[in-house]
Amino acid sequence: MSLINTDVKPFKATAYLNGEFVDVTEADLQGQWSIFFFYPADFTFVCPTELGDLADNYAEFKKLGVEIYSVSTDTHFTHKAWHDSSETIGKLQYPMIADPTLQISRNFEVLIEEAGLAERGTFVVDPDGKIQIVEINAGNIGRNAEELLRKVKAAQYVRANPNEVCPAKWKEGEETLAPSLDLVGKI
Repeated sequence: MSLINTDVKPFKATAYLNGEFVDVTEADLQGQWSIFFFYPADFTFVCPTELGDLADNYAEFKKLGVEIYSVSTDTHFTHKAWHDSSETIGKLQYPMIADPTLQISRNFEVLIEEAGLAERGTFVVDPDGKIQIVEINAGNIGRNAEELLRKVKAAQYVRANPNEVCPAKWKEGEETLAPSLDLVGKI
């Protein structure tokens, strides 16, 4: 079964954010767009490049009213240690959620049970707490924050304009489509 248009399941976790440990629950998602960005583990190779890319684009996500939550099965203490020791991770201004109980990774169906690690899963959640975008990458394939920004803009556009759809490679300001019988076979 797909997670598209399903509610984020209840959770409570501790995150590392700006020098503090903070609690995060599904209630924090209400009324805003959110991204859950799962990655396998702290102190690894591809993961810091992805988290750093998100950090470099974080201001653009915030302009769109989006909060980013990076999630791994590491503890919040490990997140702090990584943040304090890595120049790349030290740039992060978004919450780094700890999932040592594996509950959140299971909820989003990205847990690699035998390893106790999360897949590279990206989930865009709308202000009602419903999942609108799901993307899972193999562990050796990094993601692109600019492409994620484009997808968030498309999701926000179709939410605001429910009678329109965004075609492939759509970018903000470009033409959309209004599905109708007249378009069938003409695209």
